[in-house]
Amino acid sequence: MSSIRLKHRHRLRRKDVANLASELQEILGCTTFKDDEALEVADAAQYRLLVSKSRPLGIYLGDEPFLTLKGLLTYAPTKRYVTVDMGAVKFLANGADVMAPGVIDADPSLKKGHGVWVRDEKNLRPLVVGIALMDAETMTEASEGKAVKTVHYVGDKIWQLGE
Repeated sequence: MSSIRLKHRHRLRRKDVANLASELQEILGCTTFKDDEALEVADAAQYRLLVSKSRPLGIYLGDEPFLTLKGLLTYAPTKRYVTVDMGAVKFLANGADVMAPGVIDADPSLKKGHGVWVRDEKNLRPLVVGIALMDAETMTEASEGKAVKTVHYVGDKIWQLGE
């Protein structure tokens, strides 16, 4: 897997970092960036990332800011999660989309089109960041179809950035 490079980097102003942190707190239910943190926005392949100390901690899913897997591990969110059974983990680790039969739980406020993070049922650790293709109720009850489109997963190019 070839690596990706950060391009068009620019540092955010304190006010912008504070606004971003406030938006992420509303979306994910966790405190993230401090307004005095050196945070940059950078392009990397088709992604727009939020980078702190050469670590990709955030990603834009369309126009919506979200956390990368490293950001999720750092800040421990409480919203926008989808929980899958352990049988789905090996497929997700290879970048597969989340299929509805593997979903056992989801944040009740989740709507189609929202950015989500996917965790396994045993360890509750983040495995995937993606876009919900169904709302929470539908994905937990559905017996077929894709529930989440994978954008970023453990071991991909974004995960490897900064290592």
